[in-house]
Amino acid sequence: MQTVQIVLDEELLRAADRAARQMKQNRSALVREALRAHLRRLEILALEERERVGYLRVPEDRTESDMWAAESVWPEE
Repeated sequence: MQTVQIVLDEELLRAADRAARQMKQNRSALVREALRAHLRRLEILALEERERVGYLRVPEDRTESDMWAAESVWPEE
């Protein structure tokens, strides 16, 4: 691990310290966890955007989805 220096305003720092105490972890662990979660969200957004662009480029063929309609029926009990 490496040590980095970040600048936070007082209000954000106090909120981070409160959250870290509630989670029973130190400030560094809280920031690492928050950064990992944010990076995961960014990755998901990028994947969703690539998928959106792909569907715009090659629209869904309705006959293809109709073909699977029978497979999505719930079995009777």
